[in-house]
Amino acid sequence: MTGPAVREAWSALIEGFLDAVWLVDGDTLRITAANAAAGTLFGIEPSALHARTAAELSATPEDLAFWEGVDHGWQDAIVSESLVRRFNGTVVPVMRRVSRVESDGRAVYVVVFQDRSAHQATQDELEHRLSELRATLESTADGILVTDLAGSIRGFNRRFAALWNLSEDLLTQRDDAAVQAWMRSSVVDVTDYDRRLAAIRDATLLQTSDVFALHSGKVIERVTLPQCSRGQPIGRVFSFRDITEKLAASQRIEELSQTDPLTGLPNRRLLADRVEFALAMAQRNGHSFALMVVNLDRFKHINDTFGLGFGDRVLLEVTDRIKGCLRSLDTVARLGSDEFVLLVHKADAQGAEATARRVIEAMSRPFRLDAVEFTVTCSIGVALCPNDGDNLDELMRRADAAMHRVKELGRASFRFHQAQADTAPRSQMHIDHAMRQALVSGHFRLHYQPQIDLATGDVVGAEALIRWRDPVLGDVSPAEFIPLAEESGFIIAIGDWVLAQAVRQAAAWRAAGWDFPVSINVSALQFQQADFIERVASTLSAVGLPPNRLELELTESILIHDAEDALHRLKALDQLGVLMSIDDFGTGYSSLAYLKRFPIDRLKIDRSFIRSLPGDTGDVAIVNAIVQMARAMQLRVIAEGVETEPQRQFLLDAGCHEFQGFLYSPALDVPAFEARLGRPAPPSKPSIRLVTG
Repeated sequence: MTGPAVREAWSALIEGFLDAVWLVDGDTLRITAANAAAGTLFGIEPSALHARTAAELSATPEDLAFWEGVDHGWQDAIVSESLVRRFNGTVVPVMRRVSRVESDGRAVYVVVFQDRSAHQATQDELEHRLSELRATLESTADGILVTDLAGSIRGFNRRFAALWNLSEDLLTQRDDAAVQAWMRSSVVDVTDYDRRLAAIRDATLLQTSDVFALHSGKVIERVTLPQCSRGQPIGRVFSFRDITEKLAASQRIEELSQTDPLTGLPNRRLLADRVEFALAMAQRNGHSFALMVVNLDRFKHINDTFGLGFGDRVLLEVTDRIKGCLRSLDTVARLGSDEFVLLVHKADAQGAEATARRVIEAMSRPFRLDAVEFTVTCSIGVALCPNDGDNLDELMRRADAAMHRVKELGRASFRFHQAQADTAPRSQMHIDHAMRQALVSGHFRLHYQPQIDLATGDVVGAEALIRWRDPVLGDVSPAEFIPLAEESGFIIAIGDWVLAQAVRQAAAWRAAGWDFPVSINVSALQFQQADFIERVASTLSAVGLPPNRLELELTESILIHDAEDALHRLKALDQLGVLMSIDDFGTGYSSLAYLKRFPIDRLKIDRSFIRSLPGDTGDVAIVNAIVQMARAMQLRVIAEGVETEPQRQFLLDAGCHEFQGFLYSPALDVPAFEARLGRPAPPSKPSIRLVTG
């Protein structure tokens, strides 16, 4: 066939190809034919490719070099990945194959282009996803290891290598056996590690987690999941996490929840667990045990003087001393600032006493911190199980009550729970509640005890004394409820009520013709209130009672607690015009220097000095001294608790001005008091009676 015929035959042949095909003349290196697929690939009509040189349509230096080599006869075939540039300027990846054939004695190059765009896009997407997967694996805090079902390593991230301290050599060698051997040698409990790993390999779909320790000190949590493809297991994914710090933090939280943060001793929660165990053992074996409440005496003074940091160091020293007094099976717990609880196992009364004495002896030794030497004593209350209770709350309550009894008796000792004293906390609680209800319900009332002029026998005053008859408790002595009221602060409300009632009654008597001062007792807490003076003034003003018809009885302790503040208040009361006296004089610690400055009108000799008169020479000397001192300071003197005529006569001879007591009259309600005065109110002045409830 001639040349044109040959070209036509080749053109017909290449049209049957799905890939793009050129025919290139071997002499001119120009395209002599191109199929429709080539036109599609290059984005142009196939005929437009005719007569163009192959080099002209080359898009890479490699192709240009090839056609130059063909032109010089150096090479005549090539198969490689390449790029072609379409006529719109875009570049298309192809697999290019060039073959030299002979046709009618002439060289013809057949150039086949396989479009790899779709394949390249798939490859790019795959690489992108793999890159994302690698980035995800590397960014996770967990170490990831992927294996096949046989255990061969298929992949891991750097976090995995760091957790297991894998060397660079192991990472580059890709030696699975060496990596697995390294991991096994790093585990503390190899037997358990092998057992768990074998179980994982035997169950291809097993999902599990476990924890193991490494020799490096790390604690590793391993989570194992099957890797599946199309529903079939093909391998395993191991996730490793370092939980060392998390575990330590969890343990620390648990310790803090059960221990005192300063001393490290058990707190109430852990103590409760140990007491519960001790109770179970006692019930099973019949053994008794002791629960002891240890409270430091006046520890607040240490904090106030040296600061809380110094106090904490003292508590640490106290902890060591107490621990040194116990056996290893016993427990010492810290429940509060300066309160410790001892659980002494298998201890009867004798054993508990021995422990208590050891603690007291250890505490009696001098403390020395920062060149400061001081003493810290303690008070101990003891309760025995099962005699004193069979649960923590009951034992604690009774040991605590015994400890407080030690405080009341002078501190620095120990005391066992006593059944007859156990009702005190409950009765105090009942009294406190009933006392508050009594004020609202009108169950309080005032009785008045006459105050008598020793020289004339006339009634020259009255002391208001509170009385309480409760519907349930009956008559409750002031000695019972007044200390509770002072401790709780309720004494302020009671004091205000007494002030108002006494002032109204004094005004009523004055209007009826009985004109003398009425005295009331003032508590320390009431006296220290910022608006106390204003309350007194407003109460007097409300009923129109002259201030000199009210006398306030103050104890020595009130006046010396803060002498300068007390002096300021006393001067304000003196300017107001009320009378003031020192109650129970001689039982406190009055300074004569302060006493001289206080605007006091009367001294009231305590009944304890009157009781043995005139036979007790000591009391005789004391009373004579008080009277002489008062007269020298131009103060009136009144004695309370006078019950016999010899007592009255002695006081008269000694120069005492007034007295009160059973010799003349006990404290009386309003009608009895008025009857005891012996004269009715003048008809022109109607008597005003106070409703006392």
